[in-house]
Amino acid sequence: KMVSKSKSADELLCLKFNQDYSCFTVGTDCGFRIFNSYPLRYCFRRDFPGGFGIVELLYRTNIVALVGGGKSPRYPPNKVIIWDDHQMRPTGELCFRTEVKGVRLKRQGIAVVLENKVYVYTLAELKLRDHIQTVANPKGLCAVCSEPDKWVLACPDKEKGCIKVQLYDEDRSVQVQSHDSSIVCLELNSSGTLLASASDKGTVIKVFSTNDGSCLQELRRGIDRAEIYCVAFHPTDPWIAVSSDKGTIHIFSLEPEKNPRSALKFMRAVFPDYFDSQWSFAQFRVRDAKTICAFPREPNTLTVLNSEGNYYLASFNPESGGDCVKLEQEQIVELTMS
Repeated sequence: KMVSKSKSADELLCLKFNQDYSCFTVGTDCGFRIFNSYPLRYCFRRDFPGGFGIVELLYRTNIVALVGGGKSPRYPPNKVIIWDDHQMRPTGELCFRTEVKGVRLKRQGIAVVLENKVYVYTLAELKLRDHIQTVANPKGLCAVCSEPDKWVLACPDKEKGCIKVQLYDEDRSVQVQSHDSSIVCLELNSSGTLLASASDKGTVIKVFSTNDGSCLQELRRGIDRAEIYCVAFHPTDPWIAVSSDKGTIHIFSLEPEKNPRSALKFMRAVFPDYFDSQWSFAQFRVRDAKTICAFPREPNTLTVLNSEGNYYLASFNPESGGDCVKLEQEQIVELTMS
């Protein structure tokens, strides 16, 4: 069902999945809400006089990292508040000279992304563990692996188009030469062994090994330039989903032989990059709005959230691919209005 926003609907400032995609958070101009991803279920809301631009949930725990946002932020945008929902109060805070662009949580630590730096702290004592200089990073790009006993972080490096991977368990870092132009999206798989990235051209998504930085696959979203919003690895199966401003979410297989390639093989000598690329295995089309996507635990399904507050659940055929089948559509803001 589709429900139009009423005048009393809150303004959405943030939509974000947690580390393992089991929940997602909604930041509004008057608080935040937590939902179960699949099956879709409203969990709870916390109302405040002020908005939240970042709401980062630690797995399915009571710990949430909050950053103020919107026209009237609840907290200054240069502060990260550690909120304990059992105690219903802040239990810690980190303050910076400039605006916080992103936050990533792990049990081992918290990564705070500023325009040109990433600071990494222990979560328990909030002690500084690492700081990484980056190229200008207005989107707050940073990824951490979701497996609880692994500690891998990826963020832009100092040079445009390069990514730094910190393998904290091995106490070493790897530089990945990913794109010629600026990176707009990056993500790690659950174990931190794979890194996916997209540039501001938005035509190709590259998959790298974090062990040595080698490029394993080039996945072609399309021919024309696009803004990539989200790249998501399946937690256990060899799938990766990509959303963009073109309104189509592409699902690729990490088993290269499953992805179709161009039928015009004779053109490969002229345009090798284009005709050697792998095209998407399955597609799901939604209305043109900013979208993020994830794979829930249910096999062969995709969860999609968009900036208008719509939730979609779709299924894809793991053998033949093609168009996804829409199973559900809900207006998530309306679920908490009553």
